[in-house]
Amino acid sequence: MWIGACTSTVGTWMQTVAQSWLVYELSKNPFYLGLDGFLGQIPIVLFSLIGGVIADRSDRRTVLLGSQYVQMICAFTLATLAFTHVVHVWHILCLSFVVGTAQSFGGPAYSALIPSLVPKEDLPNAIALNSIQFNLARIIGPVLGGLALKIGADWCFGLNGVSFIAVIITLYIIKVGFIPQKSSGAILASMKEGISFIRAQEGMGGLIVLSFMMTMLGIPLITFLPVFAKEVLHGDSNTFAQLLVTSGLGSISGALMVAGLGKTKGQGFRALLMLILLGVVTVIFARSTSVVLSSIMMFFGGAAMITVFATISSLVQAITEDGMRGRVMSVYNVAFRGGMPIGMLIVGRLIPIYTAPATMSVVGCLTVLLGLYFLLVQRRIAQL
Repeated sequence: MWIGACTSTVGTWMQTVAQSWLVYELSKNPFYLGLDGFLGQIPIVLFSLIGGVIADRSDRRTVLLGSQYVQMICAFTLATLAFTHVVHVWHILCLSFVVGTAQSFGGPAYSALIPSLVPKEDLPNAIALNSIQFNLARIIGPVLGGLALKIGADWCFGLNGVSFIAVIITLYIIKVGFIPQKSSGAILASMKEGISFIRAQEGMGGLIVLSFMMTMLGIPLITFLPVFAKEVLHGDSNTFAQLLVTSGLGSISGALMVAGLGKTKGQGFRALLMLILLGVVTVIFARSTSVVLSSIMMFFGGAAMITVFATISSLVQAITEDGMRGRVMSVYNVAFRGGMPIGMLIVGRLIPIYTAPATMSVVGCLTVLLGLYFLLVQRRIAQL
């Protein structure tokens, strides 16, 4: 499963590099970068709760397979449009929405499937290792994407489509330890059960709120790297790829730290400290005009970001029981992924008005304040 997911994620990051660069090249407007990210993430908000109910009443592997097939078709479609030189920004935006819709059903199924493959005591390590494969792919993907981008964006999109074959084959091979019982109950009633479970668990509400806010403020650092690479650092696609690679290296370091510490006390406290560090790094990166300094900041930013994300995810998973996992993780995914499009859209709108450095400096300051609030005022997460 790990190898298949890693292969698919490499392809996804190859497409991310090419797609971000292509959108900016076609539009010459940072707003469309934010809009592309928004349309790719907003289906998570709209449909993930339904996806979570389906994950708790269906074979999660079957749901995930359907999601992979849809994403593969979209990648090949975009590759064809780029290869025939008829691609327009609206094509990319529409396909981003379709891919996001597929992920809104595949995401809860994937999140619920992982714990059924490992013992509960190994769950933090499994989540951290999953983060490692994701961020290892962030290194390999941009490097390969940068090389393929020199030939043409269509190569990145086509190779991404091919990468889904590995994870599809893996899904047919693995043995799943828990298959939900089929239910004929109303979807709305099942959704309410999941929300009631979340409200009854101490600290869960704060984790959900924090997951929304941290992605709303953290993800724009990655989304608008093309703007910084081209307009602030006066580089090209290689500069963009370098920033992504250093961020990925930092993320792997952070994930290894999470895996090494495992399930120990003080996870919430460490996550909040790293969130504050992420805010400080964002401010320094926003004001930097040096590729070297920006790359260093992206390394520490990647380490801080993945530490926060992986720790919060493992805390949510640890509190959740198998029968409720799909629904709980769908709510978590709505919060986690829901913050992304809002942050992307707002930052994408503000950058043309106030410049990228000024806008991201404010975002960094707000991230620091968020961490301090949960560390000093709303202290339940810091006690987990």
